[in-house]
Amino acid sequence: MRFTLYGINFAPELTGIGKYSGEMADWLAQRGHAVSVVTAPPYYPQWAVLPGYSGRRYASERWGATGDVSVIRSPLWVPSKVSGKTRLLHLLSFAVASAPALLWSLLRRRPDVLFVVAPTLMSLPVALVLGGLLRIPVWLHVQDFEVDAMFDMGVVRASGRVARWAYAIERFLMRRCDRVSSISVRMCERLVAKGVAPGRVVMFPNWVDVSAIHPLTGANAYRAQFGLGDRDTLVLYSGNLGEKQGLEVVLDAAEKLAGRPDIRFVIAGDGAARARLQARAQGLANVRWLPLQPMERLNELLNAADIHVLPQRGDCADLVMPSKLTGMLASGRATVGTAVPDSQLGQVLETCGVRVEPDDAVLLASALQGLADDSERRGRIGAAGREFAIAKMSREAILREVEARLMGDVAAGADSRGSRPR
Repeated sequence: MRFTLYGINFAPELTGIGKYSGEMADWLAQRGHAVSVVTAPPYYPQWAVLPGYSGRRYASERWGATGDVSVIRSPLWVPSKVSGKTRLLHLLSFAVASAPALLWSLLRRRPDVLFVVAPTLMSLPVALVLGGLLRIPVWLHVQDFEVDAMFDMGVVRASGRVARWAYAIERFLMRRCDRVSSISVRMCERLVAKGVAPGRVVMFPNWVDVSAIHPLTGANAYRAQFGLGDRDTLVLYSGNLGEKQGLEVVLDAAEKLAGRPDIRFVIAGDGAARARLQARAQGLANVRWLPLQPMERLNELLNAADIHVLPQRGDCADLVMPSKLTGMLASGRATVGTAVPDSQLGQVLETCGVRVEPDDAVLLASALQGLADDSERRGRIGAAGREFAIAKMSREAILREVEARLMGDVAAGADSRGSRPR
């Protein structure tokens, strides 16, 4: 089978969406499928194109464990200051500049499926037009509901008329895809609510390589770096430092626990909000910062923690399912998260973690302090998380199921363009 992946963020050395797209492409190639990728140079979450890449010209490379994944990187504009307006222009620049690269890729090696990853939805019109002209089925995979997040979080201020137009366009585009998948049950339900036919919706959750992320014992270089002893408790957040993560509540909890020198906080990662968050944390001696760490050290970093902390803003419930949760659970360390009870994240935390209400630093500090004082409970919660990751989040099981669906759709000619709503 031949697959083309199309999305702005294909940067396997980073975290988040790029990581999953990269692993999927590599996995399919190792299974003998022909895989092409049209994407941008890696720039996220630092919001700066990485050394060795260019945001001004097209480039191609061979990628993956076997070198069989063909990657075309398209130019795009990366703003130095991220705002609602500059973010939209940034996404638009990729949609426009990547169109000829996608056309060339599709003509050069016509795929059986064009797999589009959102963010960014702004690239979907190009994919649908080219897919329609070349009679290639389009599968849209939704990692985040961008339109909902933009309005709910105030990233873009808009009148009621603008919001109605934005949702109408989103609905129009999604309904014209042959398949639409997302990463949680609630997000799949939201797809149906947005007008996607239930028969076209597929559950495609994020996964974790449970052999690469696993519990470690013995000395840990990160704990030694921060001067932590066996009786000290390290609370770790590792991931994107963006505006929608809600990390302010973690810093507020750290401030409330400043009188506990045995409880330390480490925030590892990069993103648009890093400078603002660091400024907010000035004077907090119990908070330390790490830049984005190499993927080969991720397991060691996750195992440095006694407690993982995963904040989610209350206004983000069911808009995203944090991808970083998979690694936290697989590491076998206790996870505390902020989430509403009826969200997908809240339900997972109720099963194998500790859930506290969003945006409540007092409750979060209390939960962290309670776990810091109870190592046996931490161990039980961490073991439950590891078991959950193995049973529900295994990369091999998830990708085999999606591969079967992809191949089955192509073989059966399911959801042909002639039956798509117009």
